[in-house]
Amino acid sequence: MPAAPAVPPRQVPPRPATAPAARRTAFAEGVDAVRAAATTEPGRLRIIGAVLALLVVAFGAVTAWQSSERAAAADDVLHRSQPLSSGAADIYRSLADANTAASSGFLAGGQETAASRDRYEKDIRTAAAGLVTAAANAEPGSPSEATVARLNTLLPEYKGLIERARTYNRQGYPVGGAYLRYANEKMQREMLPAAESLHTTENQRLRSDYGDATPYPWAAVALGVLALAALAWAMHRTYRRTNRLLNQGLAAATAATAVALLWLLVGHTVARSGLDGSYEHGVRSLNVLQDARIASLKARGNENLSLVARGAETVTVGGRTYDAYYYDFDRDLSVLGKGLGQAGRLADDRAGSAPVEEAEASMKVWKQRHAAARTEDENGNYQQALDKVIGTKDATGACFDSVDGNLRRAIAHEQGEFRQAAGDGRDAMTGLPAGAAVLTVLGAAAALAGIGRRLSEYR
Repeated sequence: MPAAPAVPPRQVPPRPATAPAARRTAFAEGVDAVRAAATTEPGRLRIIGAVLALLVVAFGAVTAWQSSERAAAADDVLHRSQPLSSGAADIYRSLADANTAASSGFLAGGQETAASRDRYEKDIRTAAAGLVTAAANAEPGSPSEATVARLNTLLPEYKGLIERARTYNRQGYPVGGAYLRYANEKMQREMLPAAESLHTTENQRLRSDYGDATPYPWAAVALGVLALAALAWAMHRTYRRTNRLLNQGLAAATAATAVALLWLLVGHTVARSGLDGSYEHGVRSLNVLQDARIASLKARGNENLSLVARGAETVTVGGRTYDAYYYDFDRDLSVLGKGLGQAGRLADDRAGSAPVEEAEASMKVWKQRHAAARTEDENGNYQQALDKVIGTKDATGACFDSVDGNLRRAIAHEQGEFRQAAGDGRDAMTGLPAGAAVLTVLGAAAALAGIGRRLSEYR
C-alpha cells in the first residue's frame, strides 16, 4: 500500500510588533495619585494639610518680601534720598551765597572785611564738599554724574574770575567790575542752572523712594485673608465631622496667621502715616523754604551788582527800559514774598511759623530801605546809596541777614520735623519681615500638626 503524501507544515503568519505604551508624565501620575487619595478621608486630610501649610507659608514669604522692600525704601528716604536732596539744595544755596558775598566784598573796595571774605570761602568749601558727596552717590553714566562733573569744572573757573576782580578792584582799576559781572554771568547762566538741575534730579529720586515705601502690600494682605479663610473652613469642616469644638493645631495656626496679618496692616498703616506726614510737613516745607532762601540770596546779589554796574546793563520790558539788576531784584523779592507766604501756610506749629513771620517782617523793611537806596542811586548820590546797602546803620544788608538767618532757623526746624516723622514711619516696620516669617512658619507647622492629630484617629 503506497505511503500517504507528506502534509506540509502550517505556515503561521508573524504577529505584528506591539508599540510600547507611552510613558506618562510625573505631573499626570501625581494628579492621579491626588485623585485617588481624595477618595478617602485620610487622603483628603493630607491634601487639606498641604494646602493650608502652603497658603500660610506663601503669606509669610510675600509679607516678608513686600515689607522688606518698603522698609528699605523708607530707610532710603530717611538716610539717603532726602539728605542728598537737601545736599543738592545746599550746593545751590552755597553757590548763590558765595556770589552774594563776593559782590558785597567788591563794594567795600580795599576795605573788604574779614567776615565777608570768610563767608565767601566757607561757601565755596561747602559747595565743593557737597559736590564730592553728590559724585559719590551718583549712578555711573547718569545725568547727575554729568552735572556734578560740569560743576566741578566751573567752580575753579568762577573762583579765578572772582580773584581777578578783587585784585583789580584793590588796585582801583575799573576792569575789576567787568570781571565781577562776568563771574556773576557764569554763576547765573551756567552754575546755578546746573545746581538746580541736580536738585531736581535728587528730588525725583526722593519722590521715587516715597513711591516705593508707601503703597499698601495688597498681595500679602490678599494671601493673608485667603489663608485665614482656608483655616476657618478647615476648622469648621473638622467640627462638622467630629463634633469637636476646637482643633488645637488649626486654632494655633489661625492665631499665628491673624497676628501676622494684623501686624502687617497696623505696621504699614502707621508707617504710611509717618511717611506721608514727613512729606507733607517736612519735605514740602523744606522745598519752599529753600527756594525762598535762594530767592533772597539772588535778590541780595542783584542789589549789590546794581551798584557795581552803575547802570551799565539794562533790560527792556514792555517798551520800558530798566536797570537789569534792579529789575531782577524786584522779581527775586516777589518770589521771596510768595515763598514766605506759602511757607507760613505749611508751617504746622509755632516753632515753624515764628521764623517765617520774622523773615516776612524783615523783607518788608528791606523793600523800604532798598527803595531809598535806589532813589539815591538814580539821583547820582552813589556813596549815599552804597551806605544804605552795605553801611553799618539802617542798611539793607542787615535786613538780608535777618531774612537769611530766620530762613535758616525755619529750615533747621522743618528738617527735624522730617527726621522725626520719617523715622517713626520707618520704625513702624522694624521687625515685621522677620516676625511675619517666624509666625507663618509656626502657623504652617501648627496646621500640619492639627491635621496630623486627625490622621492619627485613622490608624
